[in-house]
Order: sequence, then structure tokens, then C-alpha cells
Amino acid sequence: MSTSSGNKFRSGPKEAPAEPFKRAVTSCLRAIAKTPELEVTFAAERPGLAPGKARLPEPARKLSKRDAAIVRGHADSIALKLACHDPKVHRKQMPGNPQARGVFEAMEQARVEAIGSRRMAGVAKNLTAMLDDHFHRGKFDEITDRADAPLADALAMLVRERLTGLPPPAAARKVVDLWRPLLEDKIGARLDRLDRLTEDQARFADEVHDMLDALDLGDDRDAEADEDENPDDNREGESDQAGADGSPDSEAAQEMSAEQAETTSDEMSDSAMESAQASTSDTFDDSEMGDDDTPGEATRPNARGGNEPRGPEYHAFAPKFDEVVAAEDLCDHDELERLRSYLDKQLAHLQGIVARLANRLQRRLMAQQNRAWDFDLEEGILDPARLSRVVTDPFHPLSFMHEKEATFRDTVVTLLLDNSGSMRGRPITVAATCADILARTLERCGVKVEILGFTTRAWKGGQSREAWLAAGKPSNPGRLNDLRHIIYKSADAPWRRARKNLGLMMREGLLKENIDGEALDWAHKRLLGRSEQRKILMMISDGAPVDDSTLSVNAGNYLERHLRYVIEEIETRSPVELIAIGIGHDVTRYYRRAVTIVDAEELGGAITEKLAELFSETDGPAREPSRGRRRKLHS
Repeated sequence: MSTSSGNKFRSGPKEAPAEPFKRAVTSCLRAIAKTPELEVTFAAERPGLAPGKARLPEPARKLSKRDAAIVRGHADSIALKLACHDPKVHRKQMPGNPQARGVFEAMEQARVEAIGSRRMAGVAKNLTAMLDDHFHRGKFDEITDRADAPLADALAMLVRERLTGLPPPAAARKVVDLWRPLLEDKIGARLDRLDRLTEDQARFADEVHDMLDALDLGDDRDAEADEDENPDDNREGESDQAGADGSPDSEAAQEMSAEQAETTSDEMSDSAMESAQASTSDTFDDSEMGDDDTPGEATRPNARGGNEPRGPEYHAFAPKFDEVVAAEDLCDHDELERLRSYLDKQLAHLQGIVARLANRLQRRLMAQQNRAWDFDLEEGILDPARLSRVVTDPFHPLSFMHEKEATFRDTVVTLLLDNSGSMRGRPITVAATCADILARTLERCGVKVEILGFTTRAWKGGQSREAWLAAGKPSNPGRLNDLRHIIYKSADAPWRRARKNLGLMMREGLLKENIDGEALDWAHKRLLGRSEQRKILMMISDGAPVDDSTLSVNAGNYLERHLRYVIEEIETRSPVELIAIGIGHDVTRYYRRAVTIVDAEELGGAITEKLAELFSETDGPAREPSRGRRRKLHS
């Protein structure tokens, strides 16, 4: 009896309800992947895979059957990628064409998931739930035009259908149905042959290349694939010279694709986490790719709490090495033109979606511009809607109205874009496209737009660190890297002159570290110098400030504390209205007015939504918005 009582009232910390589920998912992932030492974490961020590590979505406290299946689906997808995928074969077969690479990645992921689905019915159900959730969050079930339906996703679902016999998930059916007639006509017979090649990755890849040729997406396989195990440390320098030869555009485009092959394949390999999604990048680097030019990111702080009420002891060791530079000064005109053309081709299918969102914003702004009135005035234009009161009561005075100036007419908007290395791939291309289209839209409405970017001049410190080493490594040196703040478009420059500058974000070697606090302060001061009555600053970032050189010799929260202080100053003491959009990273813990998006392709909708909300506020936002109203945007 005493033993039973002791068990019943055993003391100890209470376990969270989701912990048993997490342990079970972790054990299953390791078993399928045959990697018992794999480190598995759960976080409210995009699932990811790194050498020796896997990240899964944080399960909800009240876990439904569907939510559990989605988490298990992500785990099964990662496990099958580790168990059934040979990175060396993949690199050797990788196409050089970026669009072909996206399709190739999606079809390879469909192959490894099909292996698990054919062998285990439970895995098939989990993967179906994960895919349905992915397509539902991306609102693919609302697509009506084939131009808006990603080819890679459609092909991945057709491959899955052929290899497993399973129909596409409900949310993916429109995407597949839009492409099915064309694809069945051109490559239907080749799709039928894939079934007997499922277990042979090399032969499967050869068949995929034949399909790409049939779809006019064929390209030479990555010429640098065999060199991946011996990365060239001078790749950035080669990239800087890529535009100086004056070669024809087509040749230059091929050279650029070859130079970016390693980086882009690193970005594309995150499709293991999003299954058929063939073009996402993440803060985790895929284990398949080595990149000596790009150091691993420092751990991003995840502490919550209020921002700094007073300024931290923040300073720069050698600010003389910092630079504020116009985009056109970082490379020659011909290279900018080629990079801009490359950007347009990368996201040609996305421009229609973002353009429709921008047109919706423009209609809302123009409606306010044309119909902003003050009513019940003693003089002005007679208000016909209130004449009935005079009929019912002859002694009631006439009512007049007067058109007033809309609040957005005298407005300037600054878009501050994170140009850090973790933005490589889809996030930076989507950000550049959205900035381009919104600048054009707001310009039509008489709103001036400034587009700025921020990064550093070097990895791991640059000249600032060299100066610190030469000075004998004094303690508490402060910021130890050289800032690079880029002006892509000034507020007074017309869009047509600055359009090509946004292509600079596609340049290999540009994106490095991110020191958000000083960049935000710089953009804020530029806005304060403007004469417009209303000033809006929008920060677009994918994480907390990270600079390896600075954080290695200062406190771990050195950059974050400064960012919190700058945010607090702007939000409580400045006339500038600050908004933040986080891509795959929760920024609501820093900013009072913020939204977090899960996928970079939601960025266009998030930007237009937040701007529309601001312009709908005729009296301007309150200076002390409630912290309890932060929200997270889900597609």
C-alpha cells in the first residue's frame, strides 16, 4: 500500500502534454533515417535539415489528429530524404538551369517520399496530410490560371501519383489539373516509365533529364558538380568579375547560372522539408552542400520581453570602414542589366500574383484619394443625401460637405530589405520583386517610395577585425564588421530609373551578415530628413541580427539589445510609423506592429495588407499600440 501511495504522489516537474508525442516522432524519424545520433528539435519556424540536425514544427498544445499527422509528415519527409537519397549522385545529376533545378529537386523529393509511401501505409497518410497542409497554406486551391501554378509542384504531384497510385491532395488538385493536359501530352509515356526506376536514383535522374528536354527546360548538368567537394575559396572574387567581360547576354546568363549552381542547389535542397515545394531556402544549410564562403549562422536568440528602455553600451570599433553606397556603384551597368533580367526570369510566374495584390492596393488607395469627405458642415457643397431632413423638418438647416485631402497624399514609404546570407534564394528574389512592384504601384498613387538594403562588406569582420587584431585585441571592442548600406532607390528617384538596381540582390557574394539595429537607425534618420507629413518604415527580415565577428568577442545578446533599443526609440518617440515583416522567423517579439509569414511567397500579400491597413487609418495609428494584438499571418 505504501508503495502504491508513493507512486501516486511522486514529486517532480510536470511534463508538457506534447513531450511524449515529440519523443515518439523523434524516435520514429531516427529509426527510418537509420541515424540514431541525429539531433531533432521542434520550433515555430520552417522545418529544416542541417548536418546532424533536423528541425520540425512545434506541435500545438491541443493536438488534433490532423495536426499530429502534419508534424509526423514533416518528420517522415526528412527521414526518407536521409535514408533514400544519395547527395553525391544528386550533385552529379543536378541541372545548371535554375528553373530546371527546381523541377529536378521537386521530382527527386517525390521519389524518396514515394518509397516510404509504398512500404508503409502510415507514412503515406502522414505525407498526404503534410502536402495538403502545404498547398492549403499557399492557397494553391484558389489558383485559376496556369501561369500562377508552379510547374515543379504539378510535376511532383504527377510523379507521386504514378509511383504510389495516390491522387493529389485536395488542396493540390487545381494545380495538377491546370498542368495535366499539357504534361500528359508531352511526357505522359515517360512518367509511366518512372515506376520501375523508383529505387534507382541515378536512372531516375536520367529519365527526369529526358523529361526536362521534352519540356524545353533541358540544360547541361551542373559543370561544377564534381568540384563540390573541393570548393573554391575565391568564388566571390570570380563572381565580382563576371560582368566585366562584355560578353553577349546569353553567354553571360549561362556563366551566371554556373557560378550560382552551388548556392542555388543549397537553396533548393530545403524542399525535403516542404516536399514538392522546389524552391525554398532556410536558415539551416542542407547537408549536401559545402560552402566555404558562407560561415554557419550563429544561434539566433529567441528570448521574449520588452525592448530596451535605455541605450546599451553599443559602439563600433572602426566605423571608418563602413559604407553607404548606391546600387549602381557596386557593379557596372551591363551587369546590372543582366542581373535584372535574371531576376525577372526567376520569378516570372510570381509577378502576376503580386501584381494582382498590388492592383488591389492601388484600387483601395485611389478610392480613398477620390472620395475623402467631411460632412455636416455649414458651408461647402450641398449634401444631397441629407436633403430628406429638410423635407421632414423645414426648420432644419441645410447640410454641406467638403472634399478633404487623403492622408496618404503627402506620404513617403521606406522598404528596408535584409540582405543577409540567410535570405539567399527564394526569399531575396521575392523581396526584390515585391519591392519593385509596390514601388511602381505607390508611385502611381503619388506616394514616394525608398528602397534600401543592409548587409556587411565581408564575412567574419573584414577591415574592422583586422584593425582590432593590429591593436592587440582590446576587450569590449563593440561592433567588429564593416557595414554596407545600399540605396537601391531613393525616394525622389522615379521607378523607371531605379528598376534595374534591384537586380543587384541576385549578385553572388553580395549577401553576408546582418546588423539590424544600425540599419534600422540609418533608414529612420533618412526618413526624418524628409519633408513629407507622414513617414512609414517597413523592415523586411528573416531573423535576428547576426554577425559572427562581433558576437565572438562581445556578449551573446550585444546586437539584439541594440536592435531592441532602436526599435523602442522609434516606436515611442518618433513620428515614423514602423512595421516589420518576418520571413520564417518570429519578429513580433521585437516590433509592436509586426507580422510573421511562413513562406517567402506570402510576402507580397503581407506587404500590401499592412500598407492597406495603414492607409485606411485616416487619423494615423496610436503611438502606443497594444502588445496583445500582435498576430501571425497564416496562409
